Amino acid sequence: MAAFLEYIPLVVFFVVYKFFDIFIATGALIATSALHLLVLKLQGKSIPTRQWVFFGLIAVFGGLTIFFHDDTFIKWKVSIINLFFALALLVSHYGFKKNLLKSFMGEQIQMPEAVWAKFNLSWVGFFLVCAGLNLYVAFNFDQETWVNFKVFGLTGLTFVFAIVSIMGIYKHIPQEEDDAEKLSVETTKETNTKSDC
Repeated sequence: MAAFLEYIPLVVFFVVYKFFDIFIATGALIATSALHLLVLKLQGKSIPTRQWVFFGLIAVFGGLTIFFHDDTFIKWKVSIINLFFALALLVSHYGFKKNLLKSFMGEQIQMPEAVWAKFNLSWVGFFLVCAGLNLYVAFNFDQETWVNFKVFGLTGLTFVFAIVSIMGIYKHIPQEEDDAEKLSVETTKETNTKSDC
C-alpha cells in the first residue's frame, strides 16, 4: 500500500498535465508530494531518507521549472534521481562496503556475497540506463512524448526489470512449499520411528 501511495503524485502530475500544462502539472506534483509526506507524518510513520531527497529534488527542480517557465529543469530531475540511485548503490558498496539492496532484502533472501554484488551492479546499470533514456527522450522528442515516457515508460521498465532481476535470484528465495514438504517428511519419519519403537 505504501509503495502504491508513492505513485499518487506521479498520477496527479499526468492527469493535471492532460488538462492544463507542464507548469501547473509541476505545481501539482510538488503539492501532492508535500501532502504525501505530511500524511505520513500525521500517521506517525517514519519517512525514509530517500523520500526526503526525492521531495527536495522535486521542490527544487519543479520550483525552477515554474519560476523560469522552462520545462528543462523538471526533465533533468528524472535523470538526476536515477543517477542518485546508481551513485548511492555504488558508493555504499565500494566506499562503505555495504550493499544497500542486501540491507533491504537480506532477511528474506540468503545469497552469497558475489551474487549480492552482481545484483547490486545490475541495478546500478539499470538506473544509469534510465537516466540516459530519459535525457534522450526529453531532448529529442516533444513534451507530451516525454511526459508519457516518464509516467508509463520508466514505470513499466522498472516493473519489468524488477521481475527479471527477481527471477534471476529466484533460487535463493525460500520456498514455503519446499519448507512445508521438508516438515512433512520429517514429521513422517518421526512418526515411523515412534511406531517402530
